[in-house]
Amino acid sequence: MRVIGVIPSRWGSTRFPGKSLYPICGKPLVQWVVEAARRATALDEVVVATDDVRIADAVSGFAKVAMTRADHPSGTDRVAEAARPGDDDIVINIQGDEPLIDPALIDALAARMKADAGWAMATAACPIRSMRDLEARTVVKVVLARDGGALYFSRLPIPCRRDGEPDLASGLYLRHLGIYAYRGAFLKRLVQEPPCLLERAESLEQLRALYLGARIAVIQTEDLGVGVDTPEDVPAVETVLRQKMGSGIQESGI
Repeated sequence: MRVIGVIPSRWGSTRFPGKSLYPICGKPLVQWVVEAARRATALDEVVVATDDVRIADAVSGFAKVAMTRADHPSGTDRVAEAARPGDDDIVINIQGDEPLIDPALIDALAARMKADAGWAMATAACPIRSMRDLEARTVVKVVLARDGGALYFSRLPIPCRRDGEPDLASGLYLRHLGIYAYRGAFLKRLVQEPPCLLERAESLEQLRALYLGARIAVIQTEDLGVGVDTPEDVPAVETVLRQKMGSGIQESGI
């Protein structure tokens, strides 16, 4: 069994073209993600998956690169092609625009998958602390079963409180974080299946996995992380990175 970390990286971001190579505190954005992933002790290999030669050329100086097809419909398909996993391997899809990804979260996902072969996937969630986030359709919510597995993901506020306002202190309201661990056999099956109606309605790939009957473990963390979606996000990310570099500490929110 190998644990393979794959960082999908493409040039064509609608809101921030070329952001993978945008300089953050003097280094390309994707390099920060690679360095954070390498601090995870569970990973046997870290690979950047891209279809763009500009990214491949830049990354080859500090990371392993897998060139993938340009016509993949999703990052999951790109990850599957890059990893080429065995059935028992664990593949962790690490978002390429998360320079502050917590290495301990990567390790926790790998540990959960190793501990119980019944999990086809694992992902993460953190508490929702504001009504604005609960109501935002850009914030994906997840509700959990007793065993910590995902029951459903939605862009709408779930669970719905029939009477009164949602109680954000109850622990019921969780924000899904976009990091995934897959068992190799299930990842290969997942990318062969067409999108289901639920997935198309919510535009959420993980609903295809639930539709297929997969068990998805959810790691709860206090760390929301800070992603780079637009150029306006860069100053905030640089501020946090400078603070961490100055302290020499990588804090875990798990």
